[in-house]
Amino acid sequence: MTPTHDNDLIPAAEACALLGISTATLYAYVSRGLLVSRPGADHRSRVYLRREVERLAQRKRVGRGAARGAAQSLDRGLPVMETRISLIRPDSPYYRGQSAVAAVRAGACLEDIARLLWDSEDQDPFLAAVPTPWPARVAPIASDASLPPLERAMACIPLLALDVRHSFNSALPVRREIAAMLLRQNAALLVATQPDTRPVHRLLAETWCPGDADFAELVRAALVLCADHELNVSAFAARVVASTGAHLHATVCAGLAALSGPRHGGATARAYALLCDARDADSTAAFIAERWQRGDDLPGFHHLLYPDGDPRAAQMLCMLRERCGDSAQMQHVERVIKAAEESSGQPPNIDGMLAATCFVHDLPATPALVLFATGRLAGWLAHALEQQALGKLIRPRAHYTGLAPGEAEIEA
Repeated sequence: MTPTHDNDLIPAAEACALLGISTATLYAYVSRGLLVSRPGADHRSRVYLRREVERLAQRKRVGRGAARGAAQSLDRGLPVMETRISLIRPDSPYYRGQSAVAAVRAGACLEDIARLLWDSEDQDPFLAAVPTPWPARVAPIASDASLPPLERAMACIPLLALDVRHSFNSALPVRREIAAMLLRQNAALLVATQPDTRPVHRLLAETWCPGDADFAELVRAALVLCADHELNVSAFAARVVASTGAHLHATVCAGLAALSGPRHGGATARAYALLCDARDADSTAAFIAERWQRGDDLPGFHHLLYPDGDPRAAQMLCMLRERCGDSAQMQHVERVIKAAEESSGQPPNIDGMLAATCFVHDLPATPALVLFATGRLAGWLAHALEQQALGKLIRPRAHYTGLAPGEAEIEA
């Protein structure tokens, strides 16, 4: 039997057979973003990644039964819980009914969005969140720039919690103030500096590109656009921890831990690497085309929840073009985008634009992840506050598929 590999490319006929559908339906799946096609060897036919076809076939087999539907919902399927925090629409994610893209254009900063996501109404929790210098037990780690950002934050935040009342024992206004302090402290930890009362986007921008007002605007936009994206992996992890009654510091650590996985937070680093690899190639267009045709993905492009294009990325790209369009780095980004569009038809996603923002400003890949983690913290805290207000434990049941009792042999 011939072994199969994740990057095996199969023709349309085989994809249709695996899915049990007609060619017309296969093309409809592609147009709806459920599958992605690639040019075949003769450049006239289309081929498909076996792993993507098999994944879709498995989801089709799951059916609509209650138990199986719940299992399917854990992989970008049916909604698993209700929330008033954010909604994903083709034109923008919406935060409590307000467009994130429109908020960027209106000049909103992360603190504005945090107040909205936390349903703060007339309260401004940031007025009471005045940071002090790091405690003695935290300072050596917090200021150690040699540590990776997420690990530095995850090491310090539990220690900072020792000096704070557990948020599950606090009134909601107090918990919002704790959340505001955490937002500022986390940003400072991620760039190994002291927290202060500056808007978070200015703290980050001055750390990376001092005195660059255009760059600060890009950072502001990125943080707002990354603030929440409904029940993504890290937000769900934070909600699960919050449902136990854990304090907000613990929920933040859960979100950071989930983000540290290469299949979540690692997306920005892969997108940055693609830009660098394309720059080093003899031909950007040929490099992208060859990569796509052999079955490799294009990190930083395409988003399953935005088959017609990620509106967050479109907003960032517009701002990058306005501010950096003449730079050699930006012209390279444009070549990569054009090559990806011609080869795959895929527009960039928010991970790609975070990576491009760093690439254009001669920064390494790490700040792209820091931007994502800093902005998304506002959403994690919103989900934690919402879950704690519900007062319910998140405890899904498992659908057991292993050996039945009595079938397993007991070893002596």
